[in-house]
Amino acid sequence: MRRSSGTQGLHRKKRLPIKGGWMTGQAIGKTRGKNEMAFRDVTLQIVVILGALFSVQATVAGGQENMVLGSGITNQPTTATELGVPFSKSSLDANAAGDASDEVALELARLQAQIDELKQASKISQEPIYVYPEESPAMACSPPEVSKFPTVRLTGFFQADTAWFHQSERNIAAVGDAEDGSDFRRARLAAVGNVWDNVAYSLEMDFGFPGRPSFMDVWVDLEDVIGSANLRVGQFRQPIGMEGLTSVKELTFLERSLPFALIPFRQVGAVAYGTASDDLMTWAVSGFRFPTDVYGGSVGENGGYGTAARVTGLLVDREPGNVRFHVGGAYSFIDPSNDLFQYRSQPEVFVSETGGGVPAAVAVNTPFFVDTGIIDAEHTNLFGAELAASAGSFYAQSEYLVSVVDQIGGPTVALPGAYAYAGYFLTGEQRSYDKKNGVFGDVVPNCSVGKDGGIGAWELAIRYSYLDFNDANVQGGRLSDITAGVNWHWNPHTKFQLNYIHAMLDSPVNGDSDASIFAMRAHLDF
Repeated sequence: MRRSSGTQGLHRKKRLPIKGGWMTGQAIGKTRGKNEMAFRDVTLQIVVILGALFSVQATVAGGQENMVLGSGITNQPTTATELGVPFSKSSLDANAAGDASDEVALELARLQAQIDELKQASKISQEPIYVYPEESPAMACSPPEVSKFPTVRLTGFFQADTAWFHQSERNIAAVGDAEDGSDFRRARLAAVGNVWDNVAYSLEMDFGFPGRPSFMDVWVDLEDVIGSANLRVGQFRQPIGMEGLTSVKELTFLERSLPFALIPFRQVGAVAYGTASDDLMTWAVSGFRFPTDVYGGSVGENGGYGTAARVTGLLVDREPGNVRFHVGGAYSFIDPSNDLFQYRSQPEVFVSETGGGVPAAVAVNTPFFVDTGIIDAEHTNLFGAELAASAGSFYAQSEYLVSVVDQIGGPTVALPGAYAYAGYFLTGEQRSYDKKNGVFGDVVPNCSVGKDGGIGAWELAIRYSYLDFNDANVQGGRLSDITAGVNWHWNPHTKFQLNYIHAMLDSPVNGDSDASIFAMRAHLDF
């Protein structure tokens, strides 16, 4: 419903149907005023006439009293007119009273006609008043005296990582020396809430990610804009990939798998999304600028736009037992800004130091193991398919992604990636499923570590993933990772993770090489 603002909405005229056309609220007021004045005039005249009538009747009654004595014999003298017709004084009074009564009757009939006419005209005020919607000033929509909006809730989390690298000589020659180190992988604060009953927001900053601080989820969410569909505007995770849309607070491993490098992750744009079939199906369609930097900025010519779409279905959903089977598909089209494109990835772990205390000859970041270099590209088409299942304490998930890049002055190349992993809770917990987003959710220990005892939730997991950046003139290397993980969930908000990663690189220049990586993480969220 459209709301009018200011006094403009307050002075809109109401219209109502009358015979021969429409009458405005102002005209109705004038008509009612005239009718009321006419009624007052008629009432005054009636009072005057009735007073005169009562006076005449009193006079006649007085004459009759003079005529009638106790014996019933008249006692009035007689007089004569010029015509010589004799009459008494009482007969004269009677004739005068009769004439007055006739005049009163005529006047009353005339007044009754006026009353009937005014009643007919006053029926207008009895009829309903029709107000055109386009002229209505926010009908039945007044703000509450004391609004509970806006609301705000402070959330955040941090992840402190430590990593040790052991590389073969050939691997060092291929990618460089990966330094051991510690780092706050993520340290985020966010304000989330609602500014109205159908408008939500998120303002999240990261103080550990490169940029320090850098923009994360910064958006406004408009609920039920088209049916039950929501509209989100700002910077957010694009609807591509099950793992990409899983919160980093709920990841099974320290980092997302290798094919994550193909996804246009957080970009600035707009997305419409929703659920269907009792939340057993999700859908999302977005448009965005590409690429977006860590501060939410994106400039450039000759493109710089993209779109993405994702659909998922929960084919099996049985409780108790946590038996679920998930399928999904995604697509993204990107016309990169300035027709430049690049894919690269580290081996599922990352530590860095940007404070300036490292000697110039020492690498301050975990090196990229595969890298396409800069590609002159018209556009790229990204296709994705996903499967996931759970039963009791066991769960598994997999995805396949392929980016088909249309080069400028070169052949079209296909750059694929895939992963599959499985996890199991030794202590009997179950991995939840988020039906609103079509992803696996959080873990709640059956018995958290605390003063009352308890060992928390213990989880084992293993994953295989790969990226292939070797096709035609693009020779960025092929990387495969095998990752084993142990997760100890103290409570729903605290966990410790240990990963062992064995990275196997096939470099077009240096051949096959490998590296072994141990990494640990302490995680806390609130």
